[in-house]
Amino acid sequence: MLRFALLAAASCLVLVAGVASAKPTVDAQLLKRGRAIAQQNCGRCHAVGAKGESANPKSPPFRLLARKYPLSNLEEALAEGIVVGHEGMEMPQFRLSAAQIEALLAYLNAIQK
Repeated sequence: MLRFALLAAASCLVLVAGVASAKPTVDAQLLKRGRAIAQQNCGRCHAVGAKGESANPKSPPFRLLARKYPLSNLEEALAEGIVVGHEGMEMPQFRLSAAQIEALLAYLNAIQK
């Protein structure tokens, strides 16, 4: 009986550990679209990749955005159009569709450090 209880407990631990370590997979095509959107709309000032420096030092690298802002807060701003600048450099005005926002936020989440 004790042996069965130990075996059951060990099985539960293995199952829980497996579930805890399982990460949801993000569609590679979604991430590719998100990176393209970032590059097209933001790449002239921001470093949009997982490494590299921003062309404009006042523009934070995208991989560090979550240190300053909850990324989920960007959804509304992206839908309405971001109009803030970076001290002398105007940001281009653009509005993204729901699908573009989903792709960009998925990409941003994927590259955060």
